[in-house]
Amino acid sequence: MRSKTVLIALLTTLAGSVSLASAQGTTQVKIAYVNVQRLLQEAPQAQAASQALEGEFANRRRDLENQQKDLKAREDKLEKDGAVMAENERRTAEKALRDGQRELSRKQNEFLEDLNVRRNEALGQLQRTVVQEIQTYSKSAGFDIVVTDALYASPSLDVTNQVLAALQARGKGAAAPSKP
Repeated sequence: MRSKTVLIALLTTLAGSVSLASAQGTTQVKIAYVNVQRLLQEAPQAQAASQALEGEFANRRRDLENQQKDLKAREDKLEKDGAVMAENERRTAEKALRDGQRELSRKQNEFLEDLNVRRNEALGQLQRTVVQEIQTYSKSAGFDIVVTDALYASPSLDVTNQVLAALQARGKGAAAPSKP
């Protein structure tokens, strides 16, 4: 909320400056709007990063799914044959099942933690790429200010499509992000 208040104050001050500058006959300020969320979702770099993460974690995900199926099969077998098993054998099977479930839970938590760390790294890299492309486009188009969060922006100020096109052109020339 504080950042929106600061932004509104800045834009109000800027609007006053633009009016004053226009009255004095000086140069006008060029303002643009960019929808960063849309860029983060639609940029080819985002899709490449997503595919790279999927590939990087596919084997571990498959191993966890197989381990989960194995535990389910063992649980079903214990449930089905438990009544006819010897007491010692049943207790041993129950303990092995509990240990397996604990191990699976630990591995799942580790997997999710590793996935989240890598996802955050990839998102950080994507955000840096998007910001860099916004800055490059804005400088080349001669914009003085580019706003990314606005209550309202006229469609004529929206340069999201142009920045997305630049990201797509850059994405065609770049290889998929590498794994750290």
